[in-house]
Amino acid sequence: MPNYSFRCRSCGDTFEVNRPMAQSSDPASCPSGHDDTVKLLTTFATVGRGAAPTPATQPAGGGCCGGGGCC
Repeated sequence: MPNYSFRCRSCGDTFEVNRPMAQSSDPASCPSGHDDTVKLLTTFATVGRGAAPTPATQPAGGGCCGGGGCC
């Protein structure tokens, strides 16, 4: 079940609520009992066990003009 983060406008407390996605927009009361809360935008990242990123390759040919000698 997803976690949704909220912030209480009355006391400034930030808290999380576990609920089904179908109820993601429902209002939530803060742990102190205040009802004036706002849902926060949360982000997440995933980390995989895939191959390491490959380093950027330098263009072959050497020099700024690609011919070995600069202009």
